[in-house]
Amino acid sequence: MKTGTKLSILAFALALGSAVLWFYLTRQVNLPENRTLFVVAFLSAAVLGIAAFIKGTSWAGAVPAALAILIGLFLPFTIAVSPQEVSANVIKVGDTIPHFTAPDDRGELFDSNSLHGHLVLIKFFRAHW
Repeated sequence: MKTGTKLSILAFALALGSAVLWFYLTRQVNLPENRTLFVVAFLSAAVLGIAAFIKGTSWAGAVPAALAILIGLFLPFTIAVSPQEVSANVIKVGDTIPHFTAPDDRGELFDSNSLHGHLVLIKFFRAHW
């Protein structure tokens, strides 16, 4: 097996593993505040994918290398084009939430007025995409 093919497989495994963990944590609404390790892992996968092409790989090694490069550049690109900043008019603990309606995870309409009189923790989450 060519060195490039081995690098390709390693790059794809790193990219896929990082992506699976990223989307698992996204689904759990549990992404870390500091995403540096994710960025390093994704960029490392892209660099290993490029190195696989430089070292030389068969067509079977080129496919995982190309996928590793695409996956590896996904998260850093989305972070670069969509920085998440806290707005100046953020709702603080103890504030009354403004009235809003939105579809819930089952597609049913949620109305914030239904929470009146209850203590509620609402966490709005936006991942990088």
